[in-house]
Amino acid sequence: MATTADIRNGLCINYNDDIWVVSKFQHVKPGKGGAFVRTKIKNITTGRVIDVTFQAGHRIDDVRVERRKYQFLYKDDSGFHFMNTETYEQVSIKEEMLERPEFLKEGESVEILFHAENEIPLTAEMPQHIVLQITYTEPGVKGDTATNATKPATVETGATIRVPLFINEGDKVKILTETGEYLERVK
Repeated sequence: MATTADIRNGLCINYNDDIWVVSKFQHVKPGKGGAFVRTKIKNITTGRVIDVTFQAGHRIDDVRVERRKYQFLYKDDSGFHFMNTETYEQVSIKEEMLERPEFLKEGESVEILFHAENEIPLTAEMPQHIVLQITYTEPGVKGDTATNATKPATVETGATIRVPLFINEGDKVKILTETGEYLERVK
């Protein structure tokens, strides 16, 4: 059992008979009354995000999880298949358990969270950003760069993102996986 003093980003807790992960938290000590912790937690099974407030000193049932590096192999009807790079053990994960599967390419490394007691995969976390090659985009027209204009582009995984007008086919771009937002062109 943990208390509110142990709350941190990434902490997995048992809340309402389900596993949740803390994505944001803030300790608050108002002028009047007792301190409390305001949290934003995400359900691992459904992906639902809720705001929960815990009074200071409240007991929290934390869940022990292990993060392991896996490499993406392929996707088929049964899900996404990953391989542990140290033990060569393979695991299959359903698409719902991945946050942004459209940016996943073969050979990419991800972190898979396992429930420590049951050895059940809970979720797969993509890297913060990923480098992908543009496979199709309309050519930019010279002189159209006076504003922050963007155009749609398809990357090698098949996902569509918005890129600046100067990006052409064959360019490699860095993408923020959480939002699918273009960050920069990579040489």
